[in-house]
Amino acid sequence: MDLKNLTTFMHVAELQSFTKAGEKLGYSQSTISFQIRQLENELGFPLFERINHTVTLTDPGFRLLKCAHQIQAEMQDFLHSTSAPQEVEGSVRLALAASLCVSLIDRVFPALHRQYPHITLECATAGTPDLLRMLNQNEADLIYVMDSPIQNVNYVLLQKTQVKTHFICAPNDPLAKRDYVPMEELVQQPFLLTEKDMSYRRLLDEELAAHSLELTPVFVSGDTYLLCDLVSKGCGISLLPDYACRPMLESGELCEVKTDPSLRPVVWAQLLRHRDKWLSESMRAVSEYLCHYPL
Repeated sequence: MDLKNLTTFMHVAELQSFTKAGEKLGYSQSTISFQIRQLENELGFPLFERINHTVTLTDPGFRLLKCAHQIQAEMQDFLHSTSAPQEVEGSVRLALAASLCVSLIDRVFPALHRQYPHITLECATAGTPDLLRMLNQNEADLIYVMDSPIQNVNYVLLQKTQVKTHFICAPNDPLAKRDYVPMEELVQQPFLLTEKDMSYRRLLDEELAAHSLELTPVFVSGDTYLLCDLVSKGCGISLLPDYACRPMLESGELCEVKTDPSLRPVVWAQLLRHRDKWLSESMRAVSEYLCHYPL
């Protein structure tokens, strides 16, 4: 089997287009069609269904794509272990939860850039539904999600880290000195929260709804560090992940509000890529750095 034809097949499957695959590989559409036809003739079955200008994998095509990814991974591991170091370059589109952007990228990118100065990291932030949509529609190469465990055979889980959440207030807030604050009283406080589609905000709303309670925040922002700063100035209380508020809790600029444990959702930071996504060396480098730096 010609590995060049297999590579072409993987690009057509990923992009769902002979034309786009040709543009990415630098081939004409006729060359792409010829290579796929060669592969189909060699295997003895069609790899794609071509209906009304759409290109979708057949069942044998899906099975071949899985094998192709395994072959690609084995080849890359072999070449990586036997070849002299080469310059890695290219763009990687990383989409992640807004609360992760500063705390994670601020630590990862300087080290990544020092080792791989020719990699361009393009970051976008979104809530979980949009992150998954971006991955499914090939608008992102990697996504970093903050949510309940995501189990989907279409995704490859690269890292999974449990993250606790805390209710926080200013040190001079009367709630800081309380041993326990009932949830009925808690919801009466002025809350500064992230957007409704942010995982821990959604889980909080769901838990309150189960007790026929709800809250209306006085301020909403995806910037968790801004929320921490405003809370420390006495503007209200908030619910935030541990990595976002831990430094100010340790320094005494914030205090934890003690309330019902069920209201403190535990979420998971999960780094994912689509199983059908072509794993470039630049993607491999970025994902290794993201996995190396814990939250």
